[in-house]
This record gives sequence, C-alpha cells and structure tokens, in this order.
Amino acid sequence: MQFFSGNMRPFAPAAALFACLALAACQTAGSGTDITAIDTAQGSEENIASLTAVIERNPRDPQAYNVRGSAFGRAGRYREALEDFDTAIRLNPSYFQAYANRALIHRYLGESGKAVSDYNRAIQLNASYDAAYIGRGNLYRLNGRTREAFDDFQRAIQLDTTDPRAYHNRGLLYQAQGQHNFALEDFSTAISLAPDAAEPYNGRGLSYLALGDEENAFSDFNTAIKLDGDIAEGWANQALVYERRGEKQKAARSYRQALKLDPEYGPAKAGLSRVSG
Repeated sequence: MQFFSGNMRPFAPAAALFACLALAACQTAGSGTDITAIDTAQGSEENIASLTAVIERNPRDPQAYNVRGSAFGRAGRYREALEDFDTAIRLNPSYFQAYANRALIHRYLGESGKAVSDYNRAIQLNASYDAAYIGRGNLYRLNGRTREAFDDFQRAIQLDTTDPRAYHNRGLLYQAQGQHNFALEDFSTAISLAPDAAEPYNGRGLSYLALGDEENAFSDFNTAIKLDGDIAEGWANQALVYERRGEKQKAARSYRQALKLDPEYGPAKAGLSRVSG
C-alpha cells in the first residue's frame, strides 16, 4: 500500500527500526536558539555562569532563559533545563523554539507524551519550523510510528532544511524497508551537510553492503571510525566486512574493540561468537 502520491516515494511501516543516531545540527532560521545547535562546550560551568549573569541583568528576557536552558541540556542538567524553558515560555507563550527545546528534554527524560505535545505546539506556532518536524519525527521513529516519522522528515526536507538529521533519519527509514538506493541518496546528502559526522557513513556503508558493494561499504566504515573511534557500531561494521572476507582474526579484533566501547552491543557479541567459533 502506498502512503504517498505524486512524486513522493512510497513507504510502508517497518516492524523494527535502527537505533537513534543524533547528529549535530545547524541552527534553523528565526530568532532564539535551537538546543541542537549548541556546541557541547557551551554546557560548561563557565558558560552557564556567564549565561546566569545575563539573566540576572535581564530577568524578563525569554531568549536568555532559552539559551541557558539549551546549555543546561547540553550539560545533561535536564531538570534545570526544563525550568528555564518553562520560564521562557511563560514570558513569551509564542516562543516556538523554546517549545521544541523543551520537547527534546522531555524526550531525554522518557516523557514521550509531553515531548509530542510540545513539538505539536511549536509547529502550531510556526508551521515552517523544520527542527520541530525533525524532532517529532525522530520521536515517532523511535516509538515505531514510522509513517508519521516519514511524513515529518519529508516535511522538513520540503522546507529546504539544511539540518542533516532529516536526511539521515529518513535514510534509516528507507534502509529499514530495504529501499537501499533511496537510503544511499539520503545518507550522501546528510554527509554533504555534516561531513565530520560518523553516523551517516555507518548508515551508508550498511546500505552499500546490502547492495553487494563491499568496497564502498568498507571505505565508509573506515571513514566512520576515523571520524569517531568511540562508536561501537563503526568497529562492528568494519568487523563484518572482515568476516565476509574470511579474515577472522581482523574481524575478531574489531568486534572486541566494539565490545570494549559498548559491552552490550548485540551485533558485536554475535559477530565475535561467529568468528571465534
């Protein structure tokens, strides 16, 4: 059954999806700050102290609370982030970026219902806010609501988003459906928008591998490891190619590295068992 007409590609619901792989995003248009655009370093104690000083000088400025809330979020101080986003919204009930940022914190806290409600409100306030569609789409994807997830990523892309997450996450949906040529296009676009991010290389490599293009797959997995050697998936993917080539010792070494990074990573556990046996 096709869900889309015209020039949209057909997509059917998936039984299972790949895990969430968030990418650093570019800031979207409009005033205010998107939490995904805050660099990790901006969650430092020094920066938060500086932002607190700004709030002390401007206690009625909703943007100041939104920015500090974003920094709290980057620092993993989620309850403090919520308080700042609550204040920003109370001072400016039309502050759509603050709703989207609060939604992300609710998601981190496992409060999916509240997260969807905030994303819905952000979109109601600004129907062209791509970050809200991407955030809500990823939440839908993780909860198995694949059709709605696809619709949201599609909408963000139709809005000419420059956020690589829209393409990366849509690529994961195509990949989960076995539509690997479409997935390759989306992963490649995500790479062009975020060339230093490892995740889309891992995604594209898996689709290359599914299409029998082992050489390009191996190249992508190696690039992913060079960009971020602390992601277990990259090592497990590299090991899978070694395993397919019959290089069991190299495969075992890469699988062990993946397990060193994430002792519970299932594909690495299974792979190491195969090559060790």
